[in-house]
Amino acid sequence: MSIELELPAPLAPAPQTIPARTAYDHVVLPGDFPDPTITKIGDTYWASATSAEWGAIFPLFSSKNLLDWELVGHVFPDRQPDWASSNFWAPEFHHENGRTYMYYTARSKQGGMLCVAVASADRPEGPYRDHGPLVGQEAGSIDGFAMPDENGDLYLVWKEDGNSCQQDTPIWAQRLNDERTALIGEATELFANDAKWEGPLVEGSALVRHNGWFYHFFAGNSCCGKGCNYATGVARSRSLLGPWEKHEQNPILDRNDVWKCPGHGTVTEMDGRWFLLHHAYLADSHEFVGRQGLLSEFTWNEQEWPEFVNRSPQAAPLTDVARLNVADEFEGDRLGLEWQWPISAPKPATELRGGQLHLAAGASRLGNLVARRTHVATYKAATTLDFASLPADTYAGIAAVGDPYNALALMAGNGQVQIWHVKSGLQQCLAQVFLDEPCDTLSLRLEVWGGQRYRFAFSTDGATWQPLPTESFSLNGTYLPPWDRGVRVALVAQGAEGNTAAFNNLIIRNKR
Repeated sequence: MSIELELPAPLAPAPQTIPARTAYDHVVLPGDFPDPTITKIGDTYWASATSAEWGAIFPLFSSKNLLDWELVGHVFPDRQPDWASSNFWAPEFHHENGRTYMYYTARSKQGGMLCVAVASADRPEGPYRDHGPLVGQEAGSIDGFAMPDENGDLYLVWKEDGNSCQQDTPIWAQRLNDERTALIGEATELFANDAKWEGPLVEGSALVRHNGWFYHFFAGNSCCGKGCNYATGVARSRSLLGPWEKHEQNPILDRNDVWKCPGHGTVTEMDGRWFLLHHAYLADSHEFVGRQGLLSEFTWNEQEWPEFVNRSPQAAPLTDVARLNVADEFEGDRLGLEWQWPISAPKPATELRGGQLHLAAGASRLGNLVARRTHVATYKAATTLDFASLPADTYAGIAAVGDPYNALALMAGNGQVQIWHVKSGLQQCLAQVFLDEPCDTLSLRLEVWGGQRYRFAFSTDGATWQPLPTESFSLNGTYLPPWDRGVRVALVAQGAEGNTAAFNNLIIRNKR
């Protein structure tokens, strides 16, 4: 059955001022890709980003031109490392002697502290072998970056996460062993948050050497959510261990009318041009889509400091959002790399056969789910499920998911369709409709305006839609996104272990 979708009318857009930009100022990782990293290996650029509480962990993208990126795999494709439980943040590449290292942050199962760890591979696309934590201070250690000093000795640079306990946030450096799997010697403090604009923290170190200077790009202040005021600064030194001089013009990259809270990026170079791959919120969609990956070009001024045009991101908002539409008919033999699942539970069992996704049901809360990132805040999403084969007391449907504890879902089962409201782990049925007659397939649709207002409908023929009655025209979904993540569209199966739900498709139609 095909599904006919009409797009929701968008909310009135906020006024935008789009400054001058270069050909390379672009949104290159649209969707929720915070803390992006980039490196060049041979003739290919590689990128990754924070995956937080979603698997697979740390996406791997490749590109020949910095603008067009292909998702080719993940550092940890099926499960998290044995030592780590959550908070998979801030991956950073380092490549030497034909080997690729990924330094990353995660929370330890033992002791619960945030640690910087490392994995390595013979090829940048993997497979990666994890080597475990390198450092985990009492306040937490995050945002590791590997950088050779002026003598060629490799150091790990990281942030002590003092803001988590109302303390300052020193940036440390300590030498790595020859195997790059342990720290040796003593740690040296490079600098801490001591400027007004930096607020409670500096973090997100990315270093590059240029004309005899070490340049240390870093982020300051609050990263995430509605009240964020993140920005990017830079410091420089003749020696990796300092002394470091912060630029008097910091922050060198700050918000404008189009993009908010730009920060936590990594530097790369192409044909003598310099770029920072960093994240920022699009002002129109903000936390509902998440922090997107932007490429921003900079130049070196006469004083040998990096300089961005208008001290802000020059990327235009995405206009051709239709190219990011989703139409997955499950024709292959496995889910595509774009699909995700919550790492708070084991990866749900899935099977593709006969043009259907068979998703194993889960009994807890919302059930088992697989999800896709959203790219805009106004869209329609729909699925058709094999309703006749759905076991008794098993529900299947489509949901807007912040995390497994916060979701709005349209679920079908036991001859009825229901809206489930899940907030802080508490689940309510807000509306239900009993189906008059049995049907073989059932289409379910959610439509979203500005990430905030939600409507739900179902169809027995894929063309005629019946909305579910609610007390108001739409339901409020402003509670959905966590502090550090965007909303996903998910397919959900809830019921006894051993039961499955069969989905024919997932369709997402984006609207500017």
